Amino acid sequence: MTTSDRRPVIVLGGTGYVSGEILRLLVTHPSLRVAAVVSTSADGGSVAAAFPQLAGTEADSWSFVTLDAAIDGLKKDQIIGILAATPHGATAAMLDRVLSAAEAVGADARAVDLSADFRYPDAASFERVYGQPHGAPGRLAQFTCGVPEHVVGVLNRHAAQPGCFTTAVSLAAYPFLAMGLVEPTVFACAVTGSSGSGRTPSAGTHHPDRHSDMRAYSPLVHRHEPEMRRLLAAANGGIAPDVDFVPHSGPFVRGIHATVRMTLVDEHPADELVEAVNCFYETGPFVRATTMPPRLRDVIGTNRACLGVAARGSTLVVTSVIDNLVKGAAGGGIQWLNRLMGYSDDRGLIAPGLGWY
Repeated sequence: MTTSDRRPVIVLGGTGYVSGEILRLLVTHPSLRVAAVVSTSADGGSVAAAFPQLAGTEADSWSFVTLDAAIDGLKKDQIIGILAATPHGATAAMLDRVLSAAEAVGADARAVDLSADFRYPDAASFERVYGQPHGAPGRLAQFTCGVPEHVVGVLNRHAAQPGCFTTAVSLAAYPFLAMGLVEPTVFACAVTGSSGSGRTPSAGTHHPDRHSDMRAYSPLVHRHEPEMRRLLAAANGGIAPDVDFVPHSGPFVRGIHATVRMTLVDEHPADELVEAVNCFYETGPFVRATTMPPRLRDVIGTNRACLGVAARGSTLVVTSVIDNLVKGAAGGGIQWLNRLMGYSDDRGLIAPGLGWY
């Protein structure tokens, strides 16, 4: 497939870490190509200069553009993807502008939101968690939010990728709830790298403040906790389970390591539970479980999730590792866009991990 045969994608929020990962993955994607990288603050600047790791690829010819310029490039009958890596609260209005413009010219736009703006089914739920009005409440019904592995097929024209913590915890807990193997009570403790705080340094999140240190933050009040309850309800007959979540800042850059504790309804050996989980995820290429605790380096740079299962009596502990920038954001978003475009989930996402970094 030539460059002209690859379907175009507009990337919103062009200068952040997640955008950099989106661009890294799209450079080698066999069926998708970058049509525009939107950043008002960097308009006209070189994309490869902002992300030197992309130098020597087709990214050398890319420049950041305004949202208006990206909209001006929409064409009638064009099938185009949109990946939004813009900040929470700002995304909804921007996506509404692009989607409205696409509808006006007759373009077939399919969007994936990587912010929190379309993770909730109604504006009141979003406003309750994020403390601000929703920017496009009329669009909420057009989006499906979920970890791709937990949603069958395509339910809407657009999709929203859950938060990185939510992705790691949900991948661990969802199959056990869905198979009725555990009580509807989940305790999760997760450690994230500094890249999860974004590119702009701030007190307490900047890597020099985190190096050689570790601390909990927002215990039992983190905004991903209600998101976890909502998504795990789908595995629990529509009833939200009790979820208690304690996040931690870790002294590394990439990755999330989550430890999820649940209570088994009946005792089962760990190897039997591993087999059940792998059967649950057998149609997807990215999630695998073993009885060995996984390591972050097993997944860094990939769209994979590794689960480690341990059981003693009625106590079940599942450790879950993902790359927060890939499976928890850019890779999960491209996985969703692949599906919306009619491609296999793993297209362009099969590169192996880094191993050492």
